[in-house]
Amino acid sequence: MKRYVLSLSRRCFPNLSSSELGSTPSVFSFFFVGSLSHNFSSLGLTGTSRPFPDYSAKKPTIADSELVLHISTTIKQRRYEPLRRVLKPFESKFRSDHLIWVLMRIKNDYQLVIDFFNWACLRKDPTLEARCIVVQIAVSSKHPKTAHELIRDFWVKPNLDIGLSFSHFIEHLIYTYKDWGSDPLVFDIFFQVLVEAGTFDEARKLFDKMLNYGVVISVDSCNLLLSRLSNTSTGVDKALYFFSEFPDMGVCWNTASHNIITHILCRSGKLKEAHSLLLKMESKGCFPDVISYSTLVDGYCRAGELEIAVGLIGEMGLKGFKPNAFTYNSIIVFLCKNSQVVEAERVLREMMTHGIAPDNVVYTALVDAFCKLGNLQAASRLSNEMQNRQIDPDNITYTALICGFCRSGKMAEAEKLFHEMLGKQLNPDEVTYTALIDGYCKAGQMKEAFAVHNQMVQMGLIPNIVTYTALADGLCKQGDLETANELLHEMCSKGLELNVYTYNSLINGICKAGNIVQAVKLKEDMELAGLHPDTITYTTLMDAYCKSGDMVHAHELLSEMLDKGLQPTVVTFNVLMNGFCISGMLEDAKRLLSWMQEKGIKPNSTTYNSLMKQYCIGNDMRSTTELYKGMCTQGVIPDCNTYNILIKGHCKARNMKEAWYLHKEMVSKGFSLRVSSYNTLIKGLFKKKRFAESRELFDEMRREGLVADKEIYNYFVDLNYDEGNIEMILELCDEAIEKCLILMVTDAFDILTLLIYNHVINLLQI
Repeated sequence: MKRYVLSLSRRCFPNLSSSELGSTPSVFSFFFVGSLSHNFSSLGLTGTSRPFPDYSAKKPTIADSELVLHISTTIKQRRYEPLRRVLKPFESKFRSDHLIWVLMRIKNDYQLVIDFFNWACLRKDPTLEARCIVVQIAVSSKHPKTAHELIRDFWVKPNLDIGLSFSHFIEHLIYTYKDWGSDPLVFDIFFQVLVEAGTFDEARKLFDKMLNYGVVISVDSCNLLLSRLSNTSTGVDKALYFFSEFPDMGVCWNTASHNIITHILCRSGKLKEAHSLLLKMESKGCFPDVISYSTLVDGYCRAGELEIAVGLIGEMGLKGFKPNAFTYNSIIVFLCKNSQVVEAERVLREMMTHGIAPDNVVYTALVDAFCKLGNLQAASRLSNEMQNRQIDPDNITYTALICGFCRSGKMAEAEKLFHEMLGKQLNPDEVTYTALIDGYCKAGQMKEAFAVHNQMVQMGLIPNIVTYTALADGLCKQGDLETANELLHEMCSKGLELNVYTYNSLINGICKAGNIVQAVKLKEDMELAGLHPDTITYTTLMDAYCKSGDMVHAHELLSEMLDKGLQPTVVTFNVLMNGFCISGMLEDAKRLLSWMQEKGIKPNSTTYNSLMKQYCIGNDMRSTTELYKGMCTQGVIPDCNTYNILIKGHCKARNMKEAWYLHKEMVSKGFSLRVSSYNTLIKGLFKKKRFAESRELFDEMRREGLVADKEIYNYFVDLNYDEGNIEMILELCDEAIEKCLILMVTDAFDILTLLIYNHVINLLQI
């Protein structure tokens, strides 16, 4: 009991030395024995621990004793010969009983015990008693890993009767404890094996049984139980119960224990309880660490409470803790999910300046977020940076990039990434294949889309309703309604039911094909099938009417939608805004914007872009600038379209200083100019004789692989001629030929090339 008292006191008072513990045995004995007596009484147990039984093996016969002596002497005297050779003469007479008798003679030589046990196991399965004896010897010889393997090997046997096996194993472990090891760690190891195997009920039975013998399972092993329980659907409540119950039985929870429970509470959405636990840790003799704070930060980020999360990071700093990779990851992932990607990348850079290396999760989150915003240049840049840092992209990273390129209609790049993914032995899943299929369908490449569908099926993947919807949508956009209808029948025959999303996709495809009448009929069929059109259904149809200039029918649909109790979204209003702008009804568009703001419906960048584009077309840059300033005041973040519209508008109005400033601002935010915007800006700067800026943009355009138009090539041929740079003139000519051949595949020879060459020849002749 004294041994147990000292052991338990070390767990509860780790800062006290052995001499300090040993110098006051009466005080500690009184405290712990009294405490345990109280705890055991609450369990219906007496204050005195049950003693471990004495071990008494079966007595060998004289003949057996002689054989055991010969075997023991032989294996002790062997030099470097393998056991199988020196023991070959004894194989025919060797029985399982002999194993234990030999172990008694060699138990002080751990390596010999293990070698002999392994030799015996090759002849016959050892008895449970023999296995437990070797486990005890391994633990007492400071080889817990071997003990763990010996118990695990028994516990993972097929067709194991868990209940019966547990009873037998613990009985033999207790029976062999006193004379073969007497190290309580053996029960900890058995407890860990039970937890790792997922046999939590048996682990709890072992915990309770050992209390009868005065042994408390260590806090580290109990932490393992809490951690494994937290990963099961039914184990969370048990983990919380054990956390509150075990201290009454002698378990002294540590910081790691509290961190596990904090994680459980955060994942269960109980953030107030998790925060309260963090604040109470110190009163329990535990001190929060960086993991404690980071776990809570992650919980608040997942709940969308960024302000509280940032406050906790500040509190960490006051306590001298530096945020770790997990802390930064939580913030970055939150920002990415909320489309605040530029801010997320700033956090990434800050993280790296503190010497913390980002991992695959962070880079993939950023890549995915940039792809969803359509900023493929930034996504590709991060992907390349990731690989340069020796961080391998996984299936999710590649799928995010493929989805992004497919959404942008860049199928050549998406296909290249797909083959690169296959080359790295990464297996695409249904999402990857469906993204490619959808991309090809949107690009009108139905042959390629069905080829990918067939490849998907050959890989053993089952197309889902999203896959079929993409194919049907592509067929509808090409006007092939008959094939689309056949595909839908095939989908239904496979047990997949048409849903609102399928109908919406089909209606969208038919609208894109310009058949509004057929789209309206499909909406009616949808209602006959018992499905209710939603906001997306009405918005899609309204968009088709708006683009055709039929604002009367668009307004009728809006009224019908409101009558059915459906709430319009910002996309609905954007559709109407675009319709008013296309029809030249700018006053109605402005009134719609004011109405949205009055009703608390926050416009987005698309809302403002439609209006600004029309004002730019009318060369009204004053109104455009007012709208832009109002947009920023409202907290609406400009997107790539916003900057391209503004830059082209200012170039048209010859406000080159403003256009150049906007270009710098958009680049700093990770956006890129479109080809038309590059051409417009370069021409405007060139006409203002700002040759350095125009050259910088032209070089940037060439690096991006974008094609400038004929006039810009002529500008720079003239400029390089004036500078006497004949080599650059020829390089530009060659480049123009190459670009034009790529662009105009059907022409035998490009007129642009002739014009440039003639222009150069004329210049050289002069």
